[in-house]
Amino acid sequence: MNVCPVRLPLEQVPYVCRTIFMQASRFFLARRQRSIMQSTAPPFDAREIRAHIERHVGPITEVFPGGEGVEICNAGPSQRRPWHTLITCGMSAHRIAVPETQADAPRYLELMMTLPEDWKLDAQSRENANWNWPITELARLAAMPRTGERWLGWGHAIAHGTPPVPYAANTKLCGVILAPSLLVKEAFYEVHLDQGRVAFFSAIPLYREEIELRDRQGMEVLLGKLIDNDINDVVQLKRRNVAKKRFGLF
Repeated sequence: MNVCPVRLPLEQVPYVCRTIFMQASRFFLARRQRSIMQSTAPPFDAREIRAHIERHVGPITEVFPGGEGVEICNAGPSQRRPWHTLITCGMSAHRIAVPETQADAPRYLELMMTLPEDWKLDAQSRENANWNWPITELARLAAMPRTGERWLGWGHAIAHGTPPVPYAANTKLCGVILAPSLLVKEAFYEVHLDQGRVAFFSAIPLYREEIELRDRQGMEVLLGKLIDNDINDVVQLKRRNVAKKRFGLF
């Protein structure tokens, strides 16, 4: 599967991205339709996780602390991938308490977030909430399997606070939805280790109205609107809110 192109004529982008998303969705839905027996022992292997990242995304150029037992790896910008790609390493050390009704959902996850090339990640900027919130949000999400706060799976929306509050003063984004990334090849979606499989989902930031849309109409409706508006994984602080009316119409 090819990555979502970034230089196609604008009118072609939504169709191509929708096709890629449908392929990604079928990949994970197929997993849900057949039971895969796994050991209760976590499959976490930091070396294998890092190798998987470097094999399919790119060289890890920085590593940030992400809480107890978790690192956040940054596969920095390159000519092939002109973004910072933050990916957790250590979340999969803890098994997700998947409900019995979702028995085929992945038990072990790592999460990623994609930032523009000019996003500030130097030491001084990482002390500034306007720049460090992707790291702190990935750390918050990565702790959930360990703390048992909630289970995480494909299509889940996780708000930043109750009620949701913006991540920083320079944006109104206030939550994420978990979905397959549009910016990686299918081979990155899972890594198979000796003890089982680890799935990789993208944490795509949302506005409050988009979280509410997902809760009312389902994740397929929300993701369809994001794709139709040429919105992919890359964080845009002031992007269009696809759940808000414009000129009296959606």
